[in-house]
Amino acid sequence: MTATAAEQNHLTPPPSHPQRWLILGVICLAQLTVLLDNTVLNVAIPSLTRELDASTADVQWMINAYSLVQSGLLLTAGSSADRYGRKKMLIAGLALFGIGSLVAGLAQSSAQLIAARAGMGIGGALLMTTTLAVVVQIFDETERVKAIGIWSTVSSLGFAVGPLIGGVMLDHFWWGAIFLINIPVAVIGLVAVARLVPESKNSSGERPDLLGALLSTIGMAAVVYAIISGPGHGWTSGQVLLTAFVGVAVLTGFVLWELHIPYPMLDMHFFRNQKFVGAVAGAILVAFGMGGSLFLLTQQLQFVLGYGPLEAGLRTAPLALSVVALNLTGLGARLVPKLGTPVTIASGMALLAAGLAAIALLGGEGYGGTLLGLLVMGAGIALAMPAMANAIMSAIPPEKAGVGAGVNGTLAECGNGLGVAVLGAVLNSRFAALVPSAVGAASLPAALAAASGDGERQRITDAFSQGLETSMLVGAAAVLAGGLLAAVLLRRAERGESARADSAAAAA
Repeated sequence: MTATAAEQNHLTPPPSHPQRWLILGVICLAQLTVLLDNTVLNVAIPSLTRELDASTADVQWMINAYSLVQSGLLLTAGSSADRYGRKKMLIAGLALFGIGSLVAGLAQSSAQLIAARAGMGIGGALLMTTTLAVVVQIFDETERVKAIGIWSTVSSLGFAVGPLIGGVMLDHFWWGAIFLINIPVAVIGLVAVARLVPESKNSSGERPDLLGALLSTIGMAAVVYAIISGPGHGWTSGQVLLTAFVGVAVLTGFVLWELHIPYPMLDMHFFRNQKFVGAVAGAILVAFGMGGSLFLLTQQLQFVLGYGPLEAGLRTAPLALSVVALNLTGLGARLVPKLGTPVTIASGMALLAAGLAAIALLGGEGYGGTLLGLLVMGAGIALAMPAMANAIMSAIPPEKAGVGAGVNGTLAECGNGLGVAVLGAVLNSRFAALVPSAVGAASLPAALAAASGDGERQRITDAFSQGLETSMLVGAAAVLAGGLLAAVLLRRAERGESARADSAAAAA
């Protein structure tokens, strides 16, 4: 039987672009800028609490507004990039991200900063979908795993080095400078993308699913709002239960809508592929562990161990450095063929969980335990993230590269936002249970300010430290469970593919 032209295009890998490595550097710069803003705000939490009179819930929304808007729009942005052009989406994303950063840097209240962060999320969604899609388009199969490994390294670097950059900026400038620094990077990125990145698109791509984007954004925001407000209003209060019900109902409607329409934002049939589902489960919980742990770690270093913003940022750097060192040496790319994707991902997730547990159990007494945990976490991330990104992209047709990148980015953003929300909620609940007199306080500084003496202040600080320990152990358990689940599903998928290949060979 002769293959059709469309089938031949699908089977023939795209040729490598002659300037592919320079282009990879350009799109990684754009990716780095977006990912920095996932974590750069963490180290500014004490400054925002003081200068904007922000409560814990306000701070969580400053962080989550950015990631939730991104997660709601990533799939639509990926579909648009496939249809209208990935280069166009990169340029539009950089422009919107730069404008949003300017507004955020000049914000005068918590509400203004939350709104500006949500606006930045729109530009970030356009950027994140196109960077990985361009990598898939310009590299052939022989170099793609290595290129995705470098892309994953930059992703991890942006995620982990945010507190360091934030600490440097806060040591010399006011908190708004952590956003204004994005503007020159966005300008450089605009010029480089316009000159170097080739245009690529799938002219037969489906039109954007705007209703699907709206439903996913509303549903996720409602669920996370319920998690954030649970400790303050009570988990059984009408407000929390109603918001959680609305979120689940809207997300259910999103799934039904995607199954019904001929041009879904997210093709639910992808979830029949166990390889895809396994990588999805792992990606969500790696981001969950990283986002939630960094949110907690920066508070532990400053509130409990007494470091300033710059000192706290420097002390989170070993996580980023270990990820970069291991990925640039190609350790993950070499281990995947030897160990297989399931074992590589399971090993990486187990190391990430062990690092979180080490910080929880050993980090409260000094920095030595925290350093050990960060190095172990970095090793786990360096193993797991490239393998999972490659598994997700290889389970989706190349002409759907934008949608595939959108799925990958959505998982990271949802996991990050839920990590901050869930582990922050565990911290708040534990803190309130241990210090009943501080239940009405909106934050640790407020509780300390209301304390009547040194003894009570020490008791409040100890309670906060115990809350951090509990939260990190919850995160470690979730990451470990996700790693085991991902490994089982990926192993089962590989066995199924092998059995089908054997059957096809026997039939031939």
